[in-house]
Amino acid sequence: MNTEKTKIHFTDNYLINPTNPITVNLIGAGGTGSKVLTALMEMNHSLIELEHAGLQIRLWDDDIITEANLGRQRFAESEIRLYKSVALINRANRFSGTNWKAETIKFEKDGLGRLPEYAQATIYITCVDNVKARFGVAEILKELSNRRHHRDEPKYWLDFGNSQHTGQVLLSTIGAIKQPNSEKYETVASLPFVTDEFGDLLKQSEQEDDTPSCSLAEALDKQDLYINSSLTQMGCSLLWSLFRNGMTPYRGFFHNLKDFSTHPIKVA
Repeated sequence: MNTEKTKIHFTDNYLINPTNPITVNLIGAGGTGSKVLTALMEMNHSLIELEHAGLQIRLWDDDIITEANLGRQRFAESEIRLYKSVALINRANRFSGTNWKAETIKFEKDGLGRLPEYAQATIYITCVDNVKARFGVAEILKELSNRRHHRDEPKYWLDFGNSQHTGQVLLSTIGAIKQPNSEKYETVASLPFVTDEFGDLLKQSEQEDDTPSCSLAEALDKQDLYINSSLTQMGCSLLWSLFRNGMTPYRGFFHNLKDFSTHPIKVA
């Protein structure tokens, strides 16, 4: 008889019963980030309808909208030459009546090694397109993890990454999350950073290309049309389960849109 308990991560209680909206730093406003923001709008509205305090989003991106961004990303022709973060946040606020914020700088340390203003948040969501940026965020989060006894104490990092046809979403804890006693489950307090667990794989497999695409056709050679959308829906569903179910047996997944396969990553 198999008596092994299922491994479960229980959501930090502050996300379930917050006194204020949950602060979220969304880093990256491109093909994935622009769609994640839409999903967060839906999530925020749903949480409020469930008598939750909802979300307070701050979107970070220093990129300017170009014609190549139209079609695959959430931008209109009238928004060309605007900052991506500003265009998206203005639209979200007009649509939902929120007071979310846009930052027109990268989420990174400055030349003196100082953290960006408003770096502190409860949840971090990264939709960055290169390995260097992901490791930079990880370094900042490790530094912030030592800053406890703060209303916006860092709790979770949800990372989205993809190539042309494949991608992955990984949920990490920023430090250990206190778990309840459970007779039914084996609780897991810490979920590793993607950069710690898959750092070597990321460096080997992800091709860094910071050169802006000059057309949609060129952009589609780098990332297929629906890879960002499919990752967004599944990844945000993982985040939603933390709020709605209060626990998760999964901490992410690997996704291949070319053969329509998805492999979940269990809490371990």
